[in-house]
Amino acid sequence: MADEPRVAPPAAIPPVGEARPAGMDHALYPFRTLAEGPRIAWPQGGRIAFSVTLMLEARQTVPPPGASRDPRIVSPLGNFSPDWLTWSQHEYGNRVGIFRVLDVLDRFGVVPNVALGAAAAGRYPELVDECARRGATFLAHGTWATERITSRMTLAEERAHIAASRDAVARATGRAPAGWCGQDFNESVDTPGLLAEAGFYYTIDWSNDDRPYLFAPGGLLSLPAQSEWNDLECMWLRRVAPQDWAASIAEGFAVLHEEGGAVFHLALHPWICGQAHRIRYLSDALARVLGRGQVWRAGLDAVAQAARNKLRA
Repeated sequence: MADEPRVAPPAAIPPVGEARPAGMDHALYPFRTLAEGPRIAWPQGGRIAFSVTLMLEARQTVPPPGASRDPRIVSPLGNFSPDWLTWSQHEYGNRVGIFRVLDVLDRFGVVPNVALGAAAAGRYPELVDECARRGATFLAHGTWATERITSRMTLAEERAHIAASRDAVARATGRAPAGWCGQDFNESVDTPGLLAEAGFYYTIDWSNDDRPYLFAPGGLLSLPAQSEWNDLECMWLRRVAPQDWAASIAEGFAVLHEEGGAVFHLALHPWICGQAHRIRYLSDALARVLGRGQVWRAGLDAVAQAARNKLRA
């Protein structure tokens, strides 16, 4: 099917030893170093903005032909079709783990964000209600956990994917989402522009900074994803021990709190950290970071608005 051309791919990075232009190898956003990044003074005297996002997803046992799923998230016993074991692990998170995670967050007074997939929005209305009554901020999170954005999509297909996610969250919550969290944080080179076109004003897909910045196309804002303490990245994919995961959260938070002006964003998957042998370490981590002063706890919509005001001032 004919479609608009994709944005031209970035020029190849010159080999080591050859001269290359200063800055990044594409024009999606302006290059900056840590020293150049603004140290945002957050509301309520905060040196650091703190936010937690729960991933609420539904998984297919047999994805449709052509669907792109993360090849690393499969059963430890192998890649099967239908993959009932991996499916059931995710379902554990939505049946059991999420309630443990919400209980811990309640005890610490943390109101979560929820990255809500379109399929999950329709399949788990009771979970949407549980989060909504806590005042959660909802982000669009693709369609299924087994269908990611890729550059193999046409622009029309990617637009439809983004719109389906946005509209499902709006139906489930009564409000169009302002933020976007791509499935497995996947994007094409066109995604930032398409998100701005679809009415989003921030994304949490990019792990290349601890501080917010603005994209060139449409003024979309990037808030940190910080995969280094994402529970799935650490404990499932890298096999980091739970106690080491909690320690890394505390260490990372301490450095960013000292530097000032950053966002500390903790992404959680209930099928990972909501397991019985891991949940205590979420409590341990929160106890170690939230005991500090000058921490602004906020939903990502509020963080994005405060950041945009500062960056455009």
